[in-house]
Amino acid sequence: MASNLFFSKLNQLRTLSSIRSYPFSTAAALSTTSPPAAAAPPPPPTYVEQGEEGISMKGVKISGRPLYLDMQATSPVDPRVLDSMLPYYLSLYGNPHSRTHLYGWESDSAVELARTQVASLIKASPKEIVFTSGATESNNISVKGVMHFYKEKKKHVITTQTEHKCVLDSCRHLQQEGFDVTYLPVRKDGIVDLDLFRKSIRPDTGLVSIMMVNNEIGVIQPMEEIGQICKEFGIPFHTDAAQALGKVPIDVEKMNVSLMSLSGHKIYGPKGVGALYMRRRPRIRVEPQMNGGGQERGIRSGTVPTPLVVGMGAACELAMKEMEYDEKRIKALQERLLNGITSKIDGVVVNGSTERRYAGNMNISFAYVEGESLLMGLKEVAVSSGSACTSASLEPSYVLRALGVEEDMAHTSIRFGIGRFTTEAEVDRAVELTVKQVEKLREMSPLYEMVKEGIDIKSIQWAQH
Repeated sequence: MASNLFFSKLNQLRTLSSIRSYPFSTAAALSTTSPPAAAAPPPPPTYVEQGEEGISMKGVKISGRPLYLDMQATSPVDPRVLDSMLPYYLSLYGNPHSRTHLYGWESDSAVELARTQVASLIKASPKEIVFTSGATESNNISVKGVMHFYKEKKKHVITTQTEHKCVLDSCRHLQQEGFDVTYLPVRKDGIVDLDLFRKSIRPDTGLVSIMMVNNEIGVIQPMEEIGQICKEFGIPFHTDAAQALGKVPIDVEKMNVSLMSLSGHKIYGPKGVGALYMRRRPRIRVEPQMNGGGQERGIRSGTVPTPLVVGMGAACELAMKEMEYDEKRIKALQERLLNGITSKIDGVVVNGSTERRYAGNMNISFAYVEGESLLMGLKEVAVSSGSACTSASLEPSYVLRALGVEEDMAHTSIRFGIGRFTTEAEVDRAVELTVKQVEKLREMSPLYEMVKEGIDIKSIQWAQH
């Protein structure tokens, strides 16, 4: 029998799913004869302590479990996705690469169905989808794999200063190997300057890598225009679409994308699985970054994790059916959040374009408050100050610095992530807590007092003592 902890989490997901009246049939998936009870799982890390007075998180007392508004970091698994996965853990557990018996055939069939589901969401062929462990691996295969394959003729990569860290680190790795990389600046709204991009292309440019939806500020790049320029010069075009999949419409043909990195856990699927779209006509070639048994056409060796792949496929299938509904609902919640905050306090700035952005990502800076204090004061709301990969750093976001945001404002940025299971009540509570904390910090700020008195802080020359 699965542990009590597992079923407790399952019930939480059922409660979340009741918002949309989702069907839930996990009982059917668990109807086989149960084995003897397993040993109790180890206790969770002691970051969180539950007591009669509430929850203590790293020494900060809060009244209950925090509201979750960090959907760009990860999303909860949709109960329907979990439903699709469970049989492949409990009864249909064959290795999809075992081609000599029924168990392998069952798993292989499920993997190919998932491949079709992922491909359909981006309007690609199933033969162009390679399963990986996530978008980070897909980005590494794309950036390093292409340049390694064409290294005799191509030595130059073009990317942007606002890419995800795994793309930037892959590019720095290539620089250490002798490749040249151009890191394009972006405009103040976070959008790439297409004229500057065109001027940066060289005869030896072997790859352009520009993300579709930015993970920190939600800005959507002009993909079709970028793709057209790449097509004009015959340059492979890679995009990190981890934050775009299932949230904005994707058509790899219209966008002229050669490679596209995808993630499962950003679209209410499981963690640990992703995919890489690789165009077949004209064919894009990469050098594999991992040696092994040659699975996934030799691009990504290793046994394909059937349950995870099935979950990602199911998440893509749901996104196809519900993207339009989700988009409208999330847009309404975004407006509710922003209007709720700006109607109560001033000095609020939205980072990035307000027109070309995914509505579920709202990155806001609050003037005249200390950023770390604001984040620590919002312990009842699970938000972040930027990318989940870098949010532990006290340095201001490199993405916001690339936009030209002043350092004091970059330090006070909060990323609110809204998703499928977010409710109006949660948004209202987040507004209430955010406004309360900002007002509290401003009451202690001498700078804010000076601003209220009409003093222009920027005109003051501070003397050193």
